Amino acid sequence: MNEFLLIFRRAFTHEDQPSPEMLQDSIKQWQDWFGGIAAQDKLVRPLQRWDLEGRVVHADKNVINGPYAEIKESIGGLVLIRAKDYDEAAEIAKGCPILKLGGNVEIRMAVTPTA
Repeated sequence: MNEFLLIFRRAFTHEDQPSPEMLQDSIKQWQDWFGGIAAQDKLVRPLQRWDLEGRVVHADKNVINGPYAEIKESIGGLVLIRAKDYDEAAEIAKGCPILKLGGNVEIRMAVTPTA
């Protein structure tokens, strides 16, 4: 079993933001989705807000906090899951509540499979 990082993104523009009511309604959907993944023993761990901190090293060797400057999407969260392959990870990601808010889920392999 491999580990995959799911990165939840949404548009950063003001007009694309869901209403407070929509966000409140989505909380249970997120809890149910995480609960379903955990029940299948495929949830490695949800990552906390401080896990979103990062740095960007530019070609001129300048290091900045980020990636935050001039983005059109914001990262709303991250989670590590277990899945056999990218196809299974994508099936899990298809249930993510961020999709109902017009967002997307990026999938990255977090642990290289062993031979």
